[in-house]
Amino acid sequence: MHCNLRGALGIGIPVLLGSALAVGAAALPASATTYQDTALSAGSVTTSTFGGAGLAAANSNGKTTITLSGTGVTWSLHGTPPAGVSLSGTTISYAGGAVTGTPVLVADATDSNGNAEALEIPVTITGGSIQVGGTVVTVSVSHLAAANTSGTVTFSATSSKSANTVSFAETSLPTGLTSGSPVLTYVGGTAAPGTYGGVKVTATDTDGAAQTGTFTLTVFANATSGYGNEVNRFGNGFDAYRQHQYAGAIIAGWPATQGDPATHFILNAGSHAGAYQFEYAPSGTGTGLCVSDPGGGWSSDPLRDGLILASCNTGPWQQFIPQSNGSLKNVATGLFVNPNGTGAQLRGGTSATPWGGSYYSWTDYSSLPG
Repeated sequence: MHCNLRGALGIGIPVLLGSALAVGAAALPASATTYQDTALSAGSVTTSTFGGAGLAAANSNGKTTITLSGTGVTWSLHGTPPAGVSLSGTTISYAGGAVTGTPVLVADATDSNGNAEALEIPVTITGGSIQVGGTVVTVSVSHLAAANTSGTVTFSATSSKSANTVSFAETSLPTGLTSGSPVLTYVGGTAAPGTYGGVKVTATDTDGAAQTGTFTLTVFANATSGYGNEVNRFGNGFDAYRQHQYAGAIIAGWPATQGDPATHFILNAGSHAGAYQFEYAPSGTGTGLCVSDPGGGWSSDPLRDGLILASCNTGPWQQFIPQSNGSLKNVATGLFVNPNGTGAQLRGGTSATPWGGSYYSWTDYSSLPG
């Protein structure tokens, strides 16, 4: 929202929008269940052994080309080789003039499981010729492992060349999770809760050497009905005042739209029978802060029963039960969510407002005005 808070301590005049949203008597829709991930946990990583053997690079064909050898692998050049250098099968060749110095080519040998070792090959390049110009070094990756930290999974691995960095990629993840390096996180994830086997992780170093492994991933998540807002008959919904994102931030009434992140919330299943919880989620990303009526428990709250954000938990202060007429009743206080005019803090009242502003309906993001 982009206006000053008004009427927070006084009586505001409700603003009637020219095109009020049409709502039914039911406050919440019967939509398909979706999830907001809350934590991840990984089992031990089972690594596979590199399937290649006998890797080497040697001069061939009258010392004009280099031949790569090894069993159980396919070869590729890593990075950007000098102009004119190419690989065909196991033969490295060169077309062009002489090159000063001794550049280092990197050739990757990859087995059928995606494991790879790299050869660092110093080369001497003359007109139309390329040959091994020094000691060939084999680079590998090992000790691929996962550690669980604060609901996330952090991967580690070691390159045999200490100067090389290692990156990580995960595949076969459950739908709703995105690969991360080196941390696989639940933040922004929407995977269904459960235990998933056969998740693959690949650790790849700067030279293209790689080690793969599989692990079992457990996803912890809360059921939601997507994200959107609780919208009353006049188009006003919950609003994190000025997009404030901290415990104690005011929840005001403001027109709910797709373009205003302050009016985006996730609808969580409540921990009390028939109740729901509203998590602030600008642009669909949960913040861990939920709408609460603290019942006077926060000295910083401008109103004794003014709605604010608080760290999400299972307590009754964040649980709201929709009534048959569309009003919302807080489990802890027994009070109804009442507006006090557009831009004013929402508050708990002993009864719903007579002019209809207290009657809300959950509206998915896709149905909010643009």
